[in-house]
Order: sequence, then C-alpha cells, then structure tokens
Amino acid sequence: MVLMSERKFTATIGLEIHAELNTNTKMFSPAKNDADETTPNVNVHPVDLAHPGTLPVPNKKAIEYMIQIGLAVGGNIANFTEFDRKNYFYPDIPKGYQISQFAYPIVSGGSVAGVELTRIHLEEDTGTSKHDQGDFSLVDFNRAGLPLMELVTEPVIHSAEQAVLFAKQLQLLLRYLGAGEANMEKGEMRVEANISVSDTDELGTKVEIKNLNSFKVVEKSIAYEIKRMIALHEEGKGDEIIQETRGWDEASDRTFSQRIKESSDDYRYFPEPDIPKMNLHEVFDLEKIKKSLPELPWEKRERLVSEYELTDIAADIFISDQKLGEFFDTVVKLDVNNKDFVKLSANYITSDIVFNLKETKDGQETSLPTPEHFGTLMNMVLENKLSSRGAKDTLVIMMKEGGEPEQLAKEHGLLQQSDTGELEAIVDQVIADNEQAFNEFKDGKEASLKFLIGQGMRLSKGSANPQMLQQLFESK
Repeated sequence: MVLMSERKFTATIGLEIHAELNTNTKMFSPAKNDADETTPNVNVHPVDLAHPGTLPVPNKKAIEYMIQIGLAVGGNIANFTEFDRKNYFYPDIPKGYQISQFAYPIVSGGSVAGVELTRIHLEEDTGTSKHDQGDFSLVDFNRAGLPLMELVTEPVIHSAEQAVLFAKQLQLLLRYLGAGEANMEKGEMRVEANISVSDTDELGTKVEIKNLNSFKVVEKSIAYEIKRMIALHEEGKGDEIIQETRGWDEASDRTFSQRIKESSDDYRYFPEPDIPKMNLHEVFDLEKIKKSLPELPWEKRERLVSEYELTDIAADIFISDQKLGEFFDTVVKLDVNNKDFVKLSANYITSDIVFNLKETKDGQETSLPTPEHFGTLMNMVLENKLSSRGAKDTLVIMMKEGGEPEQLAKEHGLLQQSDTGELEAIVDQVIADNEQAFNEFKDGKEASLKFLIGQGMRLSKGSANPQMLQQLFESK
C-alpha cells in the first residue's frame, strides 16, 4: 500500500512468524507436546528446566517437518546445519539462553503468496509468564521447549492487507502438511512485523511490533504504525522514529513503545556445544519427502478453478476448510463429467451445508451427510423430483438425523408434486385467495405471476413443481 499525501511515502514490511510444530514430544526432551494442557507445569522435563547434567536431544520429526515446509515453499534445504545458543535473560528462559539457529538455518529462500522468504529455522519455545495472580508473576513451563518454526520474509510487503494474506496462506500450508494447527488464539502462531516508511529509495528506520495474536490485530497494528510514522515525517519529526520494539494496545487501538530493539550482537550467538553438527542430506531422503507432500493450498485452488470452474468464493471455502474440500472432492467423483451436478453440489455445500453445520437455535448439532446420500439429493433436484425448497428441507433433516434422501423426502411430504389434479386444486385455491393479483397477471403483469407461483409453493410447502404451476396459471 502506498499512502498518499503531499509527499509520497512507501511502507515496507517484513514479517517474522513463529509457529509451534505438531510433534508428540518437545524439541529437545521427551516431555509431552500438548498445546491444550491447562494445568501449569505438568509437561515438564529436567532438560526443559536446564537441570545440571541434562543434555538436549533434537526431535527428528520436527526437523522432518521443517524439510517438508522448505520443500513446499520452494526453498533450499541446507545439508550442513547446527543449533546455536541465543543468550538473553528472562524468567521464562530457565537456561538463560534459547537453543535456536543463526548462521546455518535449515531452509533458505522460497516464497509464499508471492512473498520471498529469507530463511526458516528451528528453535525451542519459551515458557509462559502469568501476571494475573496479584502483585507477583508466575511461570508455566508447559510450553518451554516446544519445537518452534521461525520464518523470516524479505522486506517486500507493502500493505497491512498483503501481510495478513501472507500469514493466512502460511497457516493453511502448515495445516495441509500436518506440521501444525497454527491457531493464533492459542498462541500456536505468533506474528511480528518490521515496518518502515520512506519517501526515497532508501528504507526508513525500522520499528518492530511484537506478539500479534490474530489476523485482525496484524492488519490493524500495521496500518496504525504506517499512519503514525507518516504523520511524524509530515510534521518534521521523522527523527523521533527510532529502532524499537512496540506492542499493540487492543483497548485504545494503537501501538506503544516497549523497549529499544536488540541487534543480533546483543544475543551473543555461539554454536550449541551439546548438540552435534548435522548433515541433513545424509539422514533424510529429500526426494522421497518431496514426493510424499500432499496437494498444497495453491495447487488445490488451481485445480478447483480449472477443473470444476468454481468461483473464487467457493474455491476459498474448500481450501480454508479441508473437511468441506474433501467432502466436495468425494461428491463430484460420483458424477464428475456432469457439469450441472458439479455446479449444483458446490452451490449447496458452500451455502446450505455451511449454514447447517453451525449450531441451530435449539442447540442441536448437525453433521455432514454421506457423500453418496448428498449426491442422490443433488440428482433428485436435477431430475425435478425435489424443488430447491424441498431439497433444502431434506438436507436439514439428513444433517440432523441422517438417512436416505428419497425416503426422508417421501416421509415428510417434500417430493415435488407433478400430479396435475393435485396442483390444479392448489392453483384454484391461490386464485381464490388472490383474485386481484390473478387479474393483474391476466392484464399482462409478469410480477404477479411470480407472486402467484410463490403462493402455490407456500401452500404446497415447497413440494409443487414450479414449472407446472406456471403452466396451470397460464392455462387458467
């Protein structure tokens, strides 16, 4: 986004994203990796607490996930890599340092959503400080030592909207790979944004906003910070912008200064002496891992749009909700060459099924029907055995109670009526109840015909064949 004023400013943004990986145990200890644990300090091992004599042992599965992620984004997988000690003192870092990577990350390069990546490396997460117990703080070490991916982008993002799009695509990628759930509300994925503004070809002073915990906050905080820095420049106070770390205050919708930003020298990185150097190409079969990758989100989008001619909205739903996407793929295989069947299935899934999957007002849960039963329902609509209204009602029953659609429609009187005698009685009743509208239709008002047909559908509870109703009204 280029913000316009008397001077033309360009915002430049780089993102640092941390995401916890979905392993059974922690990065360097056998303690359980459980993001849902609520009891403090139960998933803790002496290694996590830096007890004397303990040695870290790298989690092979976490490294494999990193290779999968690197291959998926088209990055370079390092052969030689090592872990480093990142030294800083904070209550949730019991060792006084964090095991991370500095000079030799596992992945370098690649791109996501058109944004070039600098690197992706592996480290351990920290504990969690709790400040809600009174005039003191407590530390929960359940999270300490969880395998944590850190991804750094090149400074090539120019708007808050583009930053959010990138973060959402990364979240989808992690979920498709099974590498992590990346739920921001649980702290499984955290975003930090480095922002500068300038009206020249030189980058301005960089400010970092840390611990952004939702996509909404990512967008709001970046947009605010861009506006704040531009305003300072326009007021002649550009020198007040310093390299610092800022936080986001949700209550006031603004950023606030936290501390002067550290540089890499401040962390005094040096190689972790307790973990051997690694040659990944000798341990992992990269070609085998690459062939085992699932269909990636952007590949799925291209397939859905090109093969099934889906709208962007429908494709987005099937990409973001993997369960619905798999359901759609299974359904269309029942009659993949029938374009009407595919289009109708996509419409009903993205509208009616999405709506029905939400909890009903009485609290009753719904679930997906079987693909076979749903396919039968779609064919009943295409064969005019069910009206649109009848199909919607039948689908609700299927999702609440289960069952075969033809039997359910029959039991609940939802099958489309095409019997001329029964429909003629409905037409006569509609004419008797709506004489003025019928006279207007006879005088050539087409809107009145639509109204009359609607009344006929209402009387038949959606089961009447609307085409036959129209023919009967016209014959009258």
